[in-house]
Amino acid sequence: MLTPSSFFIVLFTALVWPAMSAHAEAGWPSWRGPHGDGTAADGTYATNWDEATNILWQVDFPGPGSSTPAIAAGKLFLTHEHEGKNMAVCLDGNGKELWSVALGEYVTGKHKKATGCNPSPVTEDGRVYFYFKSGDLACLTAAGKTLWHINIQKDYAENTLWWDLGTSPVLTSQHVVVAVQQEGPSFVIAFDKLTGNMAWKQDRIFSVPKEAEQSYTTPVVTTFDGQEQIIVLGADHMTSHKADDGSQLWQVGNLNPEEKGFFRSIASPTLIGSTLLAPYARGTTLTAVQLGGSGDVTDTHVLWTDENGSGDVPSPANLAGNVVICTDKGTVRCLNLKTDEEVWSTELPKGRGAFSASPVVAGGHIYLLRENGTAYVLDVDGQIVATNELELETAVATPVFDSDRIYIRGVNSLYCIGQ
Repeated sequence: MLTPSSFFIVLFTALVWPAMSAHAEAGWPSWRGPHGDGTAADGTYATNWDEATNILWQVDFPGPGSSTPAIAAGKLFLTHEHEGKNMAVCLDGNGKELWSVALGEYVTGKHKKATGCNPSPVTEDGRVYFYFKSGDLACLTAAGKTLWHINIQKDYAENTLWWDLGTSPVLTSQHVVVAVQQEGPSFVIAFDKLTGNMAWKQDRIFSVPKEAEQSYTTPVVTTFDGQEQIIVLGADHMTSHKADDGSQLWQVGNLNPEEKGFFRSIASPTLIGSTLLAPYARGTTLTAVQLGGSGDVTDTHVLWTDENGSGDVPSPANLAGNVVICTDKGTVRCLNLKTDEEVWSTELPKGRGAFSASPVVAGGHIYLLRENGTAYVLDVDGQIVATNELELETAVATPVFDSDRIYIRGVNSLYCIGQ
C-alpha cells in the first residue's frame, strides 16, 4: 500500500522531476528507448571508440546483471546482484553510485549468458520500476525510496520457464504491466503504478507445442483509434489487450503453422507507425501485422511474412519508417515496411560471440553490439563505417543513447562513451 509519507514523496517527485512518460522525447525510459522502437532522441553520438579513446568513464559492478539501463533526468537506473540480493542501482551522469536498494533474494541464471537481473527497469514521473527473475517487482522513487514491493511468483504463479526471465515491465497510463508466459499458468497482469495493488489479471493460454509456451518477450504499449492497448507476443500468437482491464481485443495466430516443438520466443515485437513487426520461429520469420480489428484477425491484418531471417534474440528497430533487423549471427537487413522488399543487406565480420543486443538507430547511424563487446556502426545504407572494441565480458544489454552519450553495458561493467 502507498503510505501517507510515500504519498508526499510521490507528490514531491512529480513536482520537481521533469514529466517523462514511457514515450517521452528525452532520456531512455525503457529498454527500447524514448520511442519504444529502437531509435534514440536527436544527438551527436560518437562513432569511434576503444579502451583509450572517447571513454568518459567506466564502472565495475560487484555482481552480474544484464538489464539495459534506463535514464531519466540525467540519472541511470540498472540492476545487478550483490551478496545474494537483487540490487536496484542509481548512478549519476559521472558514473557515481547515488544509491542501491536490495529487492529480494537473487536467483542465479541458468544460461551461460544470462543472469537473474535480465529485465530492464522502466521510468516515469520520478518513479522507477524494477523486476527480477525471482519474481520481485518494485516501484522506487528517483531518490531510492521504495514505494511498494511485491513478488509475482509468490503471490500469483511459480516460475516455470525453462530458461531465464527475460521480459521487462511496461507502463500504461494507469498501470505497470508484466507478461508471464510459461509452462503452466500464463497471463498478463497489471498493478496500480502508485500503490502496487493488482488491477487486473488476464489469462493468456493457447494450445501450442511444449516449448512454444515459453516466451521471454516484452509487450508493446500503444494507443490506436482512441484505445490504449498492450500487444503481447508468445505461444505462437500475437494478442492485443485493453489497457484498462486486460480483456483481449484481437489475436493473430499461425506464427508456427507446422507446429514445431521448440519455437519459444525471445525477440520482442516492434511497432512502427501502425504496423507491428513480430520476429518468430527462432529468428527465421518476421511477420508484419496491421493494428486494429477485433477477434481473430490472422486472415485480414497480416500484411506479409518474411522468411529470410529476423533474429532470434535481437528485436527489430525503426529505420526512417522501414525496419532494420539483425540476426544472431550478424546479418543486418533493411526491409521496406509496406512491401517487404529488401532495401539492403550487410554481413558483419565474423567474430567471437553472437548478437543478443538489439540494434539502435541514433544520430544517422545504426549501432550493433556483439556479445564480446565489439560494436559495429553502419550508415543508413548498411555500409560499415566503424568497428569498435571494448574489453567486455558478455554483453547482451542493448546500448543506450542520451544527451550525446552512449552507454554500453557488460555483465559486470558499464562504459560511458562520448566525444
